[in-house]
Amino acid sequence: MNTTKQLLQVGVLGVSMLATSVMAAVSATEAAKLGTTLTPMGAEKAGNAAGTIPAWTPLSKTAGSVDGKGFLSDPYANEKPLFTITAQNLDQYKDKLAPGQIAMLKRYPETFKIPVYPSHRGSTVPDDVFAAIKENATTTKLVAGGNGLENFKSAIPFPIPQDGVEVIWNHITRYRGGTVTRLVTQATPQSNGSYSLVNFQDQFVFRDKMKEYDPNNPGNILFYFKQKVTAPARLAGGVLLVHETLDQVKEPRSAWVYNAGQRRVRRAPQVSYDGPGTAADGLRTSDNLDMYNGAPDRYDWKLEGKKEMYIGSDAYKLDSPSLKYADILKAGHINQDLTRYELRRVWHVVATLKPGQRHIYAKRDFYIDEDTWQAAVIDHYDGRGQLWRVAEAHAQQYYNVQVPWYTLETLYDLQSGRYLALGMKNEEKRAYDFGFTANTSEFTPAALRQEGVR
Repeated sequence: MNTTKQLLQVGVLGVSMLATSVMAAVSATEAAKLGTTLTPMGAEKAGNAAGTIPAWTPLSKTAGSVDGKGFLSDPYANEKPLFTITAQNLDQYKDKLAPGQIAMLKRYPETFKIPVYPSHRGSTVPDDVFAAIKENATTTKLVAGGNGLENFKSAIPFPIPQDGVEVIWNHITRYRGGTVTRLVTQATPQSNGSYSLVNFQDQFVFRDKMKEYDPNNPGNILFYFKQKVTAPARLAGGVLLVHETLDQVKEPRSAWVYNAGQRRVRRAPQVSYDGPGTAADGLRTSDNLDMYNGAPDRYDWKLEGKKEMYIGSDAYKLDSPSLKYADILKAGHINQDLTRYELRRVWHVVATLKPGQRHIYAKRDFYIDEDTWQAAVIDHYDGRGQLWRVAEAHAQQYYNVQVPWYTLETLYDLQSGRYLALGMKNEEKRAYDFGFTANTSEFTPAALRQEGVR
């Protein structure tokens, strides 16, 4: 591992600590580094010594144009790859690749490639979110067992993390615009490349963006998530509703589904952990959505430290509305000619299933971008200790609204040769719509029946 020397300078322990510890917030002196030597979100502000990772330079809200459907132009459209990593030359670069990326290069030696472009660190969020993050640094604590948060405000509870589970909570709670409505498409190609599409209409609302939110009595809800299947016809009308809780020790996640065929709303306890993902043909678990989501209680979390790694970044080309889904979806993996990788610093966290707990993934290796706290790569191991599935995210800065988020999530099954691609919106009538106003009444089980009318 190529651990950066600056870890100790920011007071981060690159050592193993268990999620059962209750960690205290950092001191005001440590928190003062946010916005000075650290970015306001906790990344190292400076670039690396080699000059291959630049200093943090946030993109402006006018970094490019926005078309009539909300798609963003590529601020880096004129750049060419510095080099391309293939199965033939991967030995030169393997110290900056995850085991899963190496496995993909070896499994698809003729087609899987990693085009590496100049690095940019443009991710940023609004100033009020930065202020909330700085306040969290000195006030937010883990509840016993690490499965919830106390004194949490808005996004990123631990910008200067002390252990692995704090890094994971940063991913779970990271800023995604407060509210968003999106039309996205999922595909699960067969090994020969044939596929069918599933279309979703998602709504995602953090608690502090609800009309009824009372900051003096915030309650235990972290966010509300509603997902409606709009196509194909045999699945259309099904709706999933999730109330994600902040302290999952006190109150586990609540979920309901509306079945359009039965016209019934039912509790859905299976929408958690390794329960099957919606319309995913068995290729992802519930907690694979958003790369990883949900309660962290079934794993022990070990912080290995930081390293430099090539990750999917600034994926504006992959998000282009000029592309068809057939341009993206290929046999074995997405069209890697449309991808863009950059050298970034990532946090490496290892999740190991606790004794006596159950999950189809016995171990997960997380590589989380320091600038956004988004998981960039997650390697999934089965009960035999064999690498099974490789999740890779392709991210972008939605610069017009100052939201870092994903363009596309992929989950590759090394054993079956199939994969899942989720989040494509190239052919949709509208890109992400941030900032809508919501009421809690829209996110109740009683509202699902009306939502599911075809």
